[in-house]
Order: sequence, then C-alpha cells, then structure tokens
Amino acid sequence: MIPLFLGISMISFVVMYAAGDPIQIATAANPRITPGQQEALRKYYGLDQPVPVQYVNWLRNLLQGNFGNSFYGGRPVNELIGSWLWETVKLQLVSIVLSLVISIPMGIYAALKQYSKTDVAIEGVALFGVSMPAFWIGIILILIFSYYLGWLPSAGAYGAPNLWRVFGVQDPTLDAIAHIILPAAVLTYLSLALNVRLIRASMLEVLRQDYILAAKASGLKNRTVIYKHALRNAITPVVTFLGLSIGALLAGAPLTETVFSWPGLGRRFVTAAGNLDFPVVMGITMLITIMTLVANLVTDLSYAWIDPRIRVE
Repeated sequence: MIPLFLGISMISFVVMYAAGDPIQIATAANPRITPGQQEALRKYYGLDQPVPVQYVNWLRNLLQGNFGNSFYGGRPVNELIGSWLWETVKLQLVSIVLSLVISIPMGIYAALKQYSKTDVAIEGVALFGVSMPAFWIGIILILIFSYYLGWLPSAGAYGAPNLWRVFGVQDPTLDAIAHIILPAAVLTYLSLALNVRLIRASMLEVLRQDYILAAKASGLKNRTVIYKHALRNAITPVVTFLGLSIGALLAGAPLTETVFSWPGLGRRFVTAAGNLDFPVVMGITMLITIMTLVANLVTDLSYAWIDPRIRVE
C-alpha cells in the first residue's frame, strides 16, 4: 500500500501542476494586481520552487497530517475536508448497502431462472445501468421527480420546501432522507448493474458444481443449498469487486454530487480543480486514495472469513 500510495501521489502532483498557474486564475478578477504582486503570492505559497522540491515539502507536511492551506481564503485543507467528508461518506454508505441488499437477491434469482423472461429483464436493466453515465441518469431523475412531479428536492442535502408543501412535514430526518434519495438512487443503480451481472455469473458457475448437486440429492432444502452452500462460494468475486467499487463510487462522486449540488468532497473537488486550488485537490485525491486502499485491504482480509479454503499468511 505504501509504494502504491507514493506512486499515486507523485503522478497526481505532477499532472496537477502541469494544468496551469493557480495564481493567474486566483488574480484574474483583479485587473489592478501587478506582476510583482503575483510573484510575491507564488513565493508565499511556495510555487516559485521546482516541482520536485514542492512535492517533497508537500509530502513532509502530509506525513505530519497537514494537507496545507487553500489558495482561496487560506483556510486549512484539513478543516475544509472535515466539513465535507461526512456528506460524501453518508451518500456512499447508503448506496453501497442498498446495492448489496438489492443486487444479491436479484442476481441469485436471475441465475435460478436462467434464460427466462425475468432473467432477460434483469439483464436488460443491468446492461442499461452499465451503459448510462451517472450525470445523465441524475438529470433524468431530477426532471421526473423534482421538476414535473415536485416530490423530491433536486439539490443540496438539507431544506426541502417542496416536501413540506406536498406532504405537510417539517421533520429534519425526513428532510435529509428526501434529499439523499435521488443521488443515492443514481449511485445505487450504477453499482447495482455491475453487481447483478457478477452475482448471476458466479452463481451459474457454482450451481453446476458437483457438491451442489450432492447437497440437493441429500435432501437439503433448496433455500439452504442456495444461501448456505452456493452463495458463500459465489460471493468471493463479488467481495473483490466491492473493494474496487468503493473506489469507483468515490470516483463517480464528483459527477453525481455536482449534478445534485451535494455538499460533499466530489463537488468541492470539481470546484477546486476548476480554480487550480492545488492543496485542496491533492488533499481530496489522497483521502480518496487512502479510503480505496484500505477498502481493498479489508476486502483481501475478509476472504479468509468468507471462504475457509483461503488462509491469510
């Protein structure tokens, strides 16, 4: 994990600094600023030094738990990320849990009813979800449920006057639920589409194994054979994909959060990237990297618990 983290940080740092000069963007709205003042700002933020020196200084601060200060306002990046992180984590957790709860039964049922109309319908819905971009699905949901029907809020995480007017409620919990429904539905559907196809394929392979036929022949209930024997062996590839999907969901967060104006890391990342606010960009990038690497580590360690044939050495 450590070499991978360092490699990602170096690539991200070099690519980010090749994007342009953040001081020019930050001062573009001020026609009175002089080149000398711009150069003073570059020196203040350390941008006048060679990129390798800047990277070493940034890495030294990172090892001390300091992501630096934003170019806009000078606030510590740690403080900014702390105020945005929970909203993104909340959205991701809801999406992942819903995706697993829905996709596992659907994938199993599609495998048991192979080539039936239900199987074809599930495969079609899953294929549509794999093919469609997140922002397009989000816009369609906003048009239907916010613009035409007026049932759900189209932006933000709090404050839903439409919900209060339609249902006559002003409960903060219901308000938060109303706001999270549409963005969570987009992320759930995107993850659900891949999970269903993967579970179906794994179950079809496992159901053909000799020990499954032997379990059925011994008189065990069909539900016991499916959920206790078949699913436990078919779930390992799904767990592998789950660790990867966490990174994929986080990578898709900027699109989804921007469409729904969700006050999380993804939307702030888009804003910071547009302004070339390097400390914020690198802080969010490294936080997502750490979360993805830890998720994959936990996934690898969970294999031994799911499948006794696998041992952690």
